[in-house]
Amino acid sequence: MSGNGFISSIGRRLTMSTLSPFEQLRRQMFDILGDGGILKEVVKPGEGPPVPQNASVLMYYSGFLEYSNRPFESTAHFKYPPMMKLGRDVTVAGLELGLLTMKKGEFARFLLHHRYAYGEMGCPPFIPPSSTVLYEVHILDYLDSGQVDEFIGMCPEEQNDAPLSTLLEVTNTLRGFGNRCFKQSRYDHAKDRYKQAITLLRNRDPQSEPDKRKIKAALLPLYLNLSLAELRLESPQKALKYGNKALEIDSVNTKALFRCGQAYFELGQYESAQDRLIAAQSKKPFDSDINDLLKKTALAYKDSLDKEKDMCVKMFRELRSSVQL
Repeated sequence: MSGNGFISSIGRRLTMSTLSPFEQLRRQMFDILGDGGILKEVVKPGEGPPVPQNASVLMYYSGFLEYSNRPFESTAHFKYPPMMKLGRDVTVAGLELGLLTMKKGEFARFLLHHRYAYGEMGCPPFIPPSSTVLYEVHILDYLDSGQVDEFIGMCPEEQNDAPLSTLLEVTNTLRGFGNRCFKQSRYDHAKDRYKQAITLLRNRDPQSEPDKRKIKAALLPLYLNLSLAELRLESPQKALKYGNKALEIDSVNTKALFRCGQAYFELGQYESAQDRLIAAQSKKPFDSDINDLLKKTALAYKDSLDKEKDMCVKMFRELRSSVQL
């Protein structure tokens, strides 16, 4: 985000103009609703369709009062901004209406009349009464969670009767939520999203072979992602379970073989880990992650065999000593 650069840039021109910063800004903005209540300036255009109703939006935003260099609220300082659901987490009416005009990747400014912001009362002590406010918004991504909410609200029979394409869109959105949580190291949240999508797919009763194949194709990346999430959560037994689920769908899937190899390694089952990793290596012989873990596994396996051998020798010596006595 550009922060509040507009304030300093406009401030430098105040000596040459009697207009206030917001009055100058209005001249370069367009009216969204036609009543002057929400004005918008596109600083950087986005791509794709605009944000849909009831979407969950990942964005950086900051709110400013006129003549203030410090935002009264902001997510610009977050490394990972929160995913905010329209109609629930976004409570400023003008900001929500403005977001519905934006596209993924877009950076825009919105000047909101008090009736679309904090009203005549304001929000003491931060927002004075009848204040016009400015929001700077950068949309990183959004997910159509409204469709997800509607689908989950159906009874099982209605879900099963819905078009398969709708189910696949819903589960793909849930996987997107999970992936976003995973990137933010929120592995428990990611796991919950993946499992929710898996449950919806497994509850489906496909009537044709093509439908069965589509469901299996949708389940495969979910099992792989869930296996990795469990590894991050230090639950190798569960990671192995979901890695094997992926192998049931695609027995030669390189990622599934690697996930199982990782899980077996963490469980100390080095021979099984070696078997899975060698199978993965045969598919991708130059993959550095596979090769590195295979070397690490071989060393750990040799070390465990040496320790086992030493233990047996020690036990045999003790047995001989007791017999001689």
